Amino acid sequence: MRRILFNPVCWCVVLALVAPVNVLKAGGGSGPGGGHKHVVSAKAAAKAAAKISRSQDLRNISRLRETNNNGPSAKTPVASFAEEAAALYEEINLQEIGLTKKAFEYALKGYYYMLEHHWLSKTNILSICDLSQSSRNKRLYVLDLEQKTVLVNTYVAHGRNSGMEYARSFSNNPSSHKTSLGFYVTQDTYCGSNGLSLKMRGMEKGFNDRAGGRNIVVHGSEYVGPDFLQMNGVSGRSYGCPAIPADESQEIIDLIKEGSCLFIYHPTKRYISRSKILNG
Repeated sequence: MRRILFNPVCWCVVLALVAPVNVLKAGGGSGPGGGHKHVVSAKAAAKAAAKISRSQDLRNISRLRETNNNGPSAKTPVASFAEEAAALYEEINLQEIGLTKKAFEYALKGYYYMLEHHWLSKTNILSICDLSQSSRNKRLYVLDLEQKTVLVNTYVAHGRNSGMEYARSFSNNPSSHKTSLGFYVTQDTYCGSNGLSLKMRGMEKGFNDRAGGRNIVVHGSEYVGPDFLQMNGVSGRSYGCPAIPADESQEIIDLIKEGSCLFIYHPTKRYISRSKILNG
């Protein structure tokens, strides 16, 4: 027996015969090499979990992108997406409540990008602040894309240094008191000087990635809504936060908190042409 253990040729033969058996054993045993087999098993499990997560996100995308055309299509992805966005825009009747088609198309494109990159945990909600519109308008739209319904349509403020009735200037800089354009992922809530508030993570470097440091959050305010408009003619303005009517803030924040997509839109050429999400 000792000769077999110390004979190099025989040892190689034994390893060759045993190795396939060890690969098939899930537990790995307690002998030499057992720890290595556990590491390989952990890596395999992590890869499997990532694959499952990606499959779930892709299924979400597929479910949301169902169309009536069940046959093969020779259309380019760009043409197909434009038609899909237009069809969904009409199905949800977004034109009737004032959301511009271009804002929705950009929002949907970025939303799909964020789904594919696993940035969202609340995958059915898409919120759009359409700042191409007057602050007199109800320009915040909270959509349920799975049910294809509008959950909320209400007022939202822009930053005080972004403009008066219309927002025209935007910044990512601290103390600018301007709105930051682009895509955000909602986070958790807290109670501060403005009551219940919702943190957001800006996902676009150079455009809104300083949102956390600037304390840009969703919060309620008395300077946003029909009463303030009736008295002042235009909506109040914030320090850069997408402030919403105080009496609707609880409902809206509960709907969109913890991992949904929020898009602040304006047709500014610098943003539209340089956004990695929109051009990715």
